[in-house]
Amino acid sequence: MSAALEQAGGSAAVARGARVLLVGGSPEPSSPELVRRLAGACDYVVAVDRGLDRLMEAGAAPDLFCGDCDTASPAAASYLEDLMASGSCERETYDPHKDFTDLTLALRAVEKRIPGARLSLTCFGGGRPDHFLAVLGTLMRDARQIELVEDGLKGRIVRAGDAWSVPAMLGAHFSFIPLAPGTVVSERGMEWELDHHACDLLSDLGVSNVIRTGDAAIVCHKGCAVAYVFDDAS
Repeated sequence: MSAALEQAGGSAAVARGARVLLVGGSPEPSSPELVRRLAGACDYVVAVDRGLDRLMEAGAAPDLFCGDCDTASPAAASYLEDLMASGSCERETYDPHKDFTDLTLALRAVEKRIPGARLSLTCFGGGRPDHFLAVLGTLMRDARQIELVEDGLKGRIVRAGDAWSVPAMLGAHFSFIPLAPGTVVSERGMEWELDHHACDLLSDLGVSNVIRTGDAAIVCHKGCAVAYVFDDAS
């Protein structure tokens, strides 16, 4: 946790707008180097079940553990006990037979502790397609600013009224996928640009565009989409 949050006891007044990292347990995880860098750049770190293993491998510690402990390793469970004994980590443990995913409950836990936080997620892509689609469905229903970071890509959930100024990576590939029926988007600074274009749910229209200018952006006028820029050199 950042020094500012610690000094204020993590109060909502200080924490509002803070950056929170959630680390998931994807079987295709981000590198330890990326997880460590993201954890160091955020104000508050949350391990979502097996995400605890990813943080332990990266030499980083969570401020909060959320999960039912059905995928975290015994070594990670022991690591968590040590963190809790030192008073540096909270724990929310869920019934494995719950009706919601660990991610949904972790998002609720963060909102309870840090209202209005900006969210970064890593180690949630890849692996089982049902899990990944459920992640996207969960995130599109969350009103907070959400970025997705994995090795070689950065993503953003964009909703009606949102604009994402894409990182200035000339020549890099850019894609967006509509997550809601009737999503309307505009793109600028791309090889192929759109102006208030209506897209079908999960349409492939926005796949594999190319960034051509330093002020490239996507604007969502209606609905919701997930957008990615890919570091093709990584």
